[in-house]
Amino acid sequence: MSETPDTERAATPARTRRANRALVTRLVAFTAGSFAFGFALVPLYSVLCKVWDTGSRWYGTQTAAAAVVEHPVTDRLVTVEFIANIPRAGDWEFHPQVNSMQVHPGKLYETTFYARNMTGAAVVAQAIPSIAPGSVARYFRKTECFCFRPQSFATGEGRDMPLRFIIDPELPPDVDRVTLAYSFFDRPQTVAAR
Repeated sequence: MSETPDTERAATPARTRRANRALVTRLVAFTAGSFAFGFALVPLYSVLCKVWDTGSRWYGTQTAAAAVVEHPVTDRLVTVEFIANIPRAGDWEFHPQVNSMQVHPGKLYETTFYARNMTGAAVVAQAIPSIAPGSVARYFRKTECFCFRPQSFATGEGRDMPLRFIIDPELPPDVDRVTLAYSFFDRPQTVAAR
C-alpha cells in the first residue's frame, strides 16, 4: 500500500475549499435566480391574463369595457352554464341565480350570483373565474363582474352580485356550450387591507 505524497495531501484541502466555494457560489446564484423568477411571475401573470383575457381581475389589470357595441347573431344560440364553488373550509352560501342561459353571440346579457356570509364575522371575499373550454376564454367578455374586485360582507350579509357579459360573434362555430365557474373564498385581511 503506497502513501500519497505530501504535496498531494496539501493540495487536497485546497481543492476541497475551491470546490466548496464553487458549490456555494452556484447555490447563491440559484437562490437569487429563484427569488428573481418569483418576482417576475407577477407581471408575467398580468401580461398573460391580458393576452388571454382571463384571470387577474382582482389585481385590477383588467377593467370593464366603457361601451359595448352589440351585433347579435340571431341565428345562433350558445348555452352558457354557471357554476359556483366554495372551499370546504369556507362558510358561505354561494350560487348562480340561474344555472344556464341560451344566448346569442354579440348580445349583452346580465345575470346574478348570490352570496351570503355565514362565517360569523365580517370578511372580504374574492371570486376567481374560470371558463371551459379554456380555448374560448378570449371570446367571453365580462363588462361588469363581482370578480373584478374583492367583496366586503358584514356578518350574515347576503346579496345578489351582478354579472354582465357578451360572447364574441367570432366564437368558433363548433362551440355551442361554454361553462363559467367561480371559486369564492375569504381573502386574508392583510391583502384585503390594501
